[in-house]
Amino acid sequence: MTVHAVVFDIGNVLIEWQPERFYDSVIGPERRRQMFAELDLHAMNDKVDAGADFRKTVTDFAEANTAWRDEIMMWHDRWTDMATPAIDASVEILRALRRNSVPVFALSNFGVQTFEIAKPVYRFLDEFDRPYISGSLGVTKPDPKIYQIVEDDSGVAAENLLFIDDRLENLVAAQERGWQVHHFDGAEGLQSRLQTAGLLPLRSLP
Repeated sequence: MTVHAVVFDIGNVLIEWQPERFYDSVIGPERRRQMFAELDLHAMNDKVDAGADFRKTVTDFAEANTAWRDEIMMWHDRWTDMATPAIDASVEILRALRRNSVPVFALSNFGVQTFEIAKPVYRFLDEFDRPYISGSLGVTKPDPKIYQIVEDDSGVAAENLLFIDDRLENLVAAQERGWQVHHFDGAEGLQSRLQTAGLLPLRSLP
């Protein structure tokens, strides 16, 4: 089936997102395990991804859990140390698609403020033909509404969209709408999938 646009998730596709790894490096694995067992930090971040104010959400959570206040505030104050590094091979694939005149979109669960923080650090975030960022849209994957927004706004039919994500639940939701999907588990597999679709030349990327 023809692909008219490739849709990239960002976290763990273009930029590594491993908060546990960050906390392991600053407070140690044992204390990090205790913290994540006691606190649902990912649920806190989900609110940001849905459009809540980044600073207020983290600060409110820290004030509600004062035993971990300093560690929680790192989620805000050291966010760029947490969202790192770029997955360079994936970024090169994105740019290769653009050089081949293939439209590339972003569809990512990402906060309004965190996306603005990330853009000066990762310049490729300004290179999408259409960015669909959950915090700005007020809806997150895998809610079917966010996929419909992409379809309606871009004018690309569901069956002509190829969606790349590392989370199976997000891919299943897209597939149920008729999208083509690729489960990201590394740039090599992604390159092969895009070559099979005729979107990249049959050669290795640098």
